[in-house]
Amino acid sequence: MTEKTFDAVCGPRVEKLFADVRALSHSAAPLTGVTRIGYTPVEDRVVEYLADLGRSLGLEVETDPAGDVWMTLPGKDRSLPAVVSGSHADSVVNGGNYDGMAGIVAALCPVFWLKALGVELRRDYRVLVIRCEEQGLIGTKGILGILKPEDLDRRFDGAAVPLREALLERGLDPKALTGGRPLIDLSKIAAFFEAHIEQSKKLDGSKTKRVGLVTGIRGIRVHRAIRAHGVQAHAGAIDYPFRRDAVAASARFISKVHDAWEHELSMGRDLVVTTGAIRTPDTAMFNVIAGECTMTLDMRSLEDETFARFSKKIDRILDDLTEETGVAFTMDPPALIAPNHSDAKLVERLKAAAARLSIGVQEMPSGAGHDAANFGAAGIPFAMLFIANQEGSHNPREAMRTDDFLAAAHILTDAVMHFDD
Repeated sequence: MTEKTFDAVCGPRVEKLFADVRALSHSAAPLTGVTRIGYTPVEDRVVEYLADLGRSLGLEVETDPAGDVWMTLPGKDRSLPAVVSGSHADSVVNGGNYDGMAGIVAALCPVFWLKALGVELRRDYRVLVIRCEEQGLIGTKGILGILKPEDLDRRFDGAAVPLREALLERGLDPKALTGGRPLIDLSKIAAFFEAHIEQSKKLDGSKTKRVGLVTGIRGIRVHRAIRAHGVQAHAGAIDYPFRRDAVAASARFISKVHDAWEHELSMGRDLVVTTGAIRTPDTAMFNVIAGECTMTLDMRSLEDETFARFSKKIDRILDDLTEETGVAFTMDPPALIAPNHSDAKLVERLKAAAARLSIGVQEMPSGAGHDAANFGAAGIPFAMLFIANQEGSHNPREAMRTDDFLAAAHILTDAVMHFDD
């Protein structure tokens, strides 16, 4: 009799799962990616497909107040807090098939393998299918009760109605998700593992270490509008000393921030800074000194001290430029998420699993936000695995080799099976 192998048991199921979900959510022609926006009929179909799969595997399937689906493989001692793994079912408009979905499929692999071996775990193992992550981690914020009332009025890209209406259409109570308290018993979760495709190409550049152990999720300071307020004037008539040029002051701000960022990197610190958009009013012209300019800013770091220090540096640069140029700056209130560090013991469990399986891994921070961060902020230990991909994420070209996926899924499965060792 041929001995069972993890790849032989899980590989065909994994490939069918990804193919089925792609078919359920393929973008309309001429687009070539997938589109499953949170709380829309397409995401509904995918979530129900996964729930039906869970039922066919004999899992206990439940839906929480935010519409997320929990699929439980019972353990021997059901009084113990469960090990949970999963990710999000939604995508961006015309995105790739693996961002989010890879984490759900990876979370199902321990179920496939345990059932093939006939092994029963000491505690419950739960697969979590999370809704509407791409629009601001809505599914996990909802079950933690930390959505803001104004979030309910947001209309997401690709969605037909505001979030409030989308929730009501699915029989969910919007007010319950903004009550400020968790809607699930957090004490019943021992750990949360999330697998995800890496959203850059670092892992794909390695031949031997193609699975990432995520050390934490970078904190974020985001401004959607930093406005420079100068004086509109004639381009040819105003000499340098008398100008209050909003565009020039904005450009100096970007330059000074990048110089400061380069210094932080030279000191070996973790930091990324981005100005994704800069714009002048529609009335701006080539022969007019701009009186107003608006920029965005996205600053991220995994290091608490670096995050706090560079945040103060941004404010000082703006103050100094106002004094130097006579251009005043105002900012919208920042969206702030503190750095969130992976649980060291869980990372060690994943590292030990990789060693047992002789799978090469490398440690790295996550620059993007993930649902795991919300669980971490709520006091639940979390750890993440990154899977190599060749084309980044949030685009139709997302690529993920099956052997890379199975390597990460095998590490996760081994860590789950040895959780109570």
